Amino acid sequence: MPSTQISLSLLDLALLSSINRLLADYHGYVRYSNDISFLFLILLLFSATFLEIHTHLTGFGTSILASANPFNSILKTLEKPQGGEFGKYYSLPALNDPRIDKLPYSIKILLESAIRNCDEFQVKSKDVEKIIDWENTSPKQVEIPFKPARVLLQDFTGVPAVVDLACMRDAMNKLGGDSNKINPLVPVDLVIDHSVQVDVARSENAVQANMELEFQRNKERFAFLKWGSSAFDNMLVVPPGSGIVHQVNLEYLGRVVFNTNGVLYPDSVVGTDSHTTMIDGLGVAGWGVGGIEAEAAMLGQPMSMVLPGVVGFKLLGKLRDGVTATDLVLTVTQMLRKHGVVGKFVEFYGEGMSELSLADRATIANMSPEYGATMGFFPVDHVTLQYLQLTGRSDETIAMIESYLRANKMFVDYNEPQIEKVYSSYLQLKLEEVEPCISGPKRPHDRVPLKEMKADWQACLDNRVGFKGFAIPKESQDKAAKFSFHGTPAELRHGDVVIAAITSCTNTSNPSVMLGAALVAKKACELGLEVKPWIKTSLAPGSGVVTKYMQKSGLQKYLNQLGFHIVGYGCTTCIGNSGDIDESVASAISENGKFFSENILGYTCIRMLEADILAVFYMRPDMVAAAVLSGNRNFEGRVHPLTRANYLASPPLVVAYALAGTVVQSSVLPDMFKATYEAITKGNPMWNQLSVPSGSLYAWSPTSTYIHEPPYFKDMTMSPPGPHGVKDAYCLLNFGDSITTDHISPAGSIHKDSPAAKFLLEHGVDRRDFNSYGSRRGNDEIMARGTFANIRLVNKLLRGEVGPKTIHIPTGEKLSVYDAAMRYKTAGQDTIILAGAEYGSGSSRDWAAKGPMLLGVKAVIAKSFERIHRSNLVGMGIIPLCFKSGEDADTLGLTGHERYTIDLPSCVSEIRPGQDVTVATDSGRSFTCTVRFDTEVELAYFNHGGILQYVIRNLIGSKQ
Repeated sequence: MPSTQISLSLLDLALLSSINRLLADYHGYVRYSNDISFLFLILLLFSATFLEIHTHLTGFGTSILASANPFNSILKTLEKPQGGEFGKYYSLPALNDPRIDKLPYSIKILLESAIRNCDEFQVKSKDVEKIIDWENTSPKQVEIPFKPARVLLQDFTGVPAVVDLACMRDAMNKLGGDSNKINPLVPVDLVIDHSVQVDVARSENAVQANMELEFQRNKERFAFLKWGSSAFDNMLVVPPGSGIVHQVNLEYLGRVVFNTNGVLYPDSVVGTDSHTTMIDGLGVAGWGVGGIEAEAAMLGQPMSMVLPGVVGFKLLGKLRDGVTATDLVLTVTQMLRKHGVVGKFVEFYGEGMSELSLADRATIANMSPEYGATMGFFPVDHVTLQYLQLTGRSDETIAMIESYLRANKMFVDYNEPQIEKVYSSYLQLKLEEVEPCISGPKRPHDRVPLKEMKADWQACLDNRVGFKGFAIPKESQDKAAKFSFHGTPAELRHGDVVIAAITSCTNTSNPSVMLGAALVAKKACELGLEVKPWIKTSLAPGSGVVTKYMQKSGLQKYLNQLGFHIVGYGCTTCIGNSGDIDESVASAISENGKFFSENILGYTCIRMLEADILAVFYMRPDMVAAAVLSGNRNFEGRVHPLTRANYLASPPLVVAYALAGTVVQSSVLPDMFKATYEAITKGNPMWNQLSVPSGSLYAWSPTSTYIHEPPYFKDMTMSPPGPHGVKDAYCLLNFGDSITTDHISPAGSIHKDSPAAKFLLEHGVDRRDFNSYGSRRGNDEIMARGTFANIRLVNKLLRGEVGPKTIHIPTGEKLSVYDAAMRYKTAGQDTIILAGAEYGSGSSRDWAAKGPMLLGVKAVIAKSFERIHRSNLVGMGIIPLCFKSGEDADTLGLTGHERYTIDLPSCVSEIRPGQDVTVATDSGRSFTCTVRFDTEVELAYFNHGGILQYVIRNLIGSKQ
């Protein structure tokens, strides 16, 4: 790490401490006070001293900083069994503190990081003590710094991150700084996996055809990322067609233990995809963050986080035959949702752990966002080491990992007596009690046991509109939509399946369920069963390894026979890249619009027959306006606009039913992993032929509709703008509960009547080339227009009408959200958003915060926020506020037609994390909210106008 960048951050914090939070930056920015003359005098008095400190630190480089670590006395040598040494490490046992032995394994990773990075500036001894005393400090919501070992990106979220880095280089250059300082300081891995769509299915040529279309649509984006891989240091870009980011992370990128310059330490990662948590199954601490936070971590900024509570989840026994890891994770998700684990770690332990394969653990860890936890962590044990060997890690590496973790008491050996860990709360599950199930029709945690599916489906038809109902009148429940499928008469009924997809990182990394699905297909073929031709079937493996063991086992041909041809290697149906369904099927649904649309918020449910379970899930798939997928997300409007019922199921259940707990390890060989990943960075012919510009600064094209220089740093000066309040703001949108990032920043296709579509048409883009919103995340002009463009959006200002529109309060006109926002901005009028509980849940999308900021939103007032989204709002300068317990817009009598004023002190030193503020309206009604700036660091970001502006000003100052 370059010393100038280190010394800047250290000195910045030293200044904050030395002058009692009066100054923001050591290079003379005024902060926290209106008395500029007073601060200027302080600057004059202290400037000589600070300049001397800075010169001293910069001159001596990193060595003097390392020697300042107060824990260097516990830096030990890890010897190799056969002689020699693996490297040095900070020994937790050497602290001789009995509290450490009782810490959860996940907290020990935070502790080791704090000790290793302790410099009394960025990380202090008191931070280490907070973590050691976790049992007492975690209930108090104390703040700690954390430096992850690396950052993981996928292309949907990675493109805007690289765009921001390129834009920051331009800003540094314009302000006279060294643009080359904008470089990742920790390893950054970017896997291109979110751009492939299922355009072609049920074809032997589907992989090649879809990849060609993927490159046609995304050539500009891919070339930009290829430029970034060479322009930025410490950045690996994995080309398209290699696999799903989380499976690649699990099988290839995950280190478990790092060895950097002879110092050993645990692997840890933050990623711009919420399912980064899948790596927790490998014993690597990882979780999702916003793209904004990830960019700061790339640039060497410590993450400020609240020391989390840890829920101990004890697993007992073993799964029964016929029960899969998918059934288990859906059960765990329901239990943890009920328990309440938002903002917490979940750590699994107990005798049942030895019965779970690594792939099963990864499945459970993957769905941490669905049960609301920051992590679902599985400590390293013998199962982990066996998986590392299976996936081709070297014997030397595995020996180093085991030796280090045993030496630091971070390895679980079930042959040794276990010291009872202390947890914040406890849960227990007997694995033999798990039963086959699916989840839906609209939320991942709405689990339905298969034996109850028929009754649940009928209830969904009858129930009023909501998460488990859509109020279909009794007389309409048996109505059929007749159509002709390529000359063959056909019909659809409520609950009929039109999409069946083996997809997603959740399940395609697990050989047990993948081979199980293939065996179901084999049995079905032997029975002469067929899939109805209008059902869109697809198989999108998480990596090329899946194809290798499917081919070796001889089972892929049976999946092909049923239409489950491999369509690509990436994240497809689960994120809305399901492609079009056949026009005749789409017309049969849409032409019965009255039949469906009056219940647009409800989801139809899968119609189950009382028959053999094979017939239920493989049988004649006569279930409609529904999708069945082996994914982790089934929110409304996500999978496909025309599937209102979306059920999560195991791969065998997508094809037929769960087979009897088969783990066919013999078909999965280490050589398959080695062969796949030895060539992964070599790319493919289409990737290698991409022509990219050279140079450290990106040459922005004014005509590009994929990559556009964002306006975040327009008119930026060296002085932080300070905090802002909100004055006489209009309500842009008034929401209820569970508004997800899918509603705010929708994935999937660009609707032909949307503002984004209008923009593209005006710029000469044909409708067939619109591509998806995700693929155009590198263009702020498109994404701003796509913000709140979800066709399922429910805005109370519209009084029951569903769609991406709102009321322009001053005129009463009904406009698209974008057009209304632009009208407010043009008039110089602030806007706010009212919301209910769990605002911003779902995938961690930076555009769910960037978009509202570009629309001019100054604050969001909600009952509660999803963790990552709240942080992202702060990172973009938007004020998050929470109603007091028991209150919301409805109980306070707020309609959204009022004007809102939020008075915040103009001096940031007068704002405290979690303080109360008064919100006044022009109707005379006032109410109290809690400002959700949760840490002092977040206040600093807000003072600078955002996290990126904070980083730029700090890095520019480092030259002085």
